[in-house]
Amino acid sequence: MIRINYQPAGTPPATLIPREGSKPRAEIRLIQYDADTIFEGGFTTFRELATRLDPAKVNWINIDGLGDVGLLREIAEHFKVHPLAIEDVLNTAQRPKIEYFADHFFIVSEMVYFDDGGRLTFEQLSLFLGHHFVLTFQEECGDAFDPVRARLRGGRGYARKMGADYLAYALLDATVDQVFPVLESVGNSIETVEEELLDKPSKSSLKKLYEAKRLLLFLRRASWPQREIFNSLIRDDTGLIGKETQIFLRDCYDHTVQIIDIIESYRDLTAGLMDLYLSSLGFRTNEIMRVLTIVSVLFIPLTFIAGVYGMNFDRSQPLNMPELGWPFGYLFFWAFILSTVTAMLLFFRRKKWI
Repeated sequence: MIRINYQPAGTPPATLIPREGSKPRAEIRLIQYDADTIFEGGFTTFRELATRLDPAKVNWINIDGLGDVGLLREIAEHFKVHPLAIEDVLNTAQRPKIEYFADHFFIVSEMVYFDDGGRLTFEQLSLFLGHHFVLTFQEECGDAFDPVRARLRGGRGYARKMGADYLAYALLDATVDQVFPVLESVGNSIETVEEELLDKPSKSSLKKLYEAKRLLLFLRRASWPQREIFNSLIRDDTGLIGKETQIFLRDCYDHTVQIIDIIESYRDLTAGLMDLYLSSLGFRTNEIMRVLTIVSVLFIPLTFIAGVYGMNFDRSQPLNMPELGWPFGYLFFWAFILSTVTAMLLFFRRKKWI
């Protein structure tokens, strides 16, 4: 889950290296809107897209795929994006952060969501916010922004009435809200593991517990810096974030703090479950050892008695075990054995050892 992506030592700064595994041609989509109209379409080249841009409207340009370095250079040149920021877009192991430039913001966030197949997906979101545009770069197709697109198409709420800053808020809010279903799934998994540990601890339970701990570690690594991002946006004085949008960003900040609290609570709970697992193993081991010890203690005197009466003595001598010549010697032996076992069990029970 902890991804490491770096360039070879000595690589010049702002060197653009395509992300390994990405398809060579990216998918370009534009959603352009104002309070009355909306346009949505896909493009094959940035030149086609550039002719469609309108500074009087909000332009949301979404790029799926980080394999086309030429396209990224064209976008950077058109929107005057710093080359180091484009380099960070390709480096998908970035820590969530916000950087300020002359006329735009650069925000790196982490998307955690369940895809259409129910698989948990981790993806870096790179977002550029300007006065009339929002650029979003994603590693692969598929994201958590379908509700935002639906609101834009339907013209519901504030989506179409406000500017690019509100669109950036809506996208970041979608990435935050998608963490809650993931945390709910983690919580259900932890509850299941807790029941298994109380009932019958096993290696599979321990594996599930470690998976939950690793996931919580990744979510914590992504959530703490995100709180700093919203805190900076709320206090922005550059004019890119309007006062009305800052009020909405406070809600995102509150959600992020809530997520952090839940993560920390789950981390404490998983640590306690690990102690519970070790305690359960120790308790089961002690129970097994107690049973084995009691069985061993019961058979020690029986083995001694059987060993004594199993020795070969001359019965003609008066002091050599006269019981061997008794007609009820065999019955006497078993009566003595059973009485010894009974007396020992009663003694153990009185001492509350069994």
